[in-house]
Amino acid sequence: MNCPFCLFKDSKVLDSRLIKSGASIRRRRVCHSCERRFTTYETIELSMPKIFKKDGRREDYNRDKIFGGLEKACQKLPVSPKQIENIVEKIEKKILELNKSEIRSRLIGNFMMIHLKDLHPVAYIRFASVYTSYEDIEEFFNYLKEDQKHLFFKDQIQ
Repeated sequence: MNCPFCLFKDSKVLDSRLIKSGASIRRRRVCHSCERRFTTYETIELSMPKIFKKDGRREDYNRDKIFGGLEKACQKLPVSPKQIENIVEKIEKKILELNKSEIRSRLIGNFMMIHLKDLHPVAYIRFASVYTSYEDIEEFFNYLKEDQKHLFFKDQIQ
C-alpha cells in the first residue's frame, strides 16, 4: 500500500477490524519511510448481473435506480433513508443469491414491491400504480382488492 503522504511503497498493518457486517475491513497502517499513520478500507467487489429490460435492452446493474424508485415511492412519508438503504441491501443480497449473469428487470421490481408492502402501504400503492401499469383505475382497484390481505388498511377496500 502506498503511503498517501510520502508515496513510499511499503507500510505495516497495525490493526485490522471488520466493519459493516463483515462486508469491509478497516486497516490502520504506518508508513515504513515517514512513519505517519493512515487508514485504509477494503471491500469485496461483487459482480452484479446484467439487467434484461422489458424492451429487450440489456444494461449494467445500477443501484441508484433501485434507491431512486424506492425513494420516490416513500416521498413525504415517515420513511428514513436508512430504511430505504436497508431494502436496497436486501434486494442486492437476493440478486446475488440467484447467481445469474443476467436477470429480468421485472424480478427486481417484484422484490421492490415485496419490501414496500412491508414498509408502508402508501409507498407500496404508489410504486404498484406505476410499476404494474394498469390501463384504468378499476383494473388497478381490482388488483388492490386481490392483494388486500397484505395491506394495513384492508377494511377500506371492499
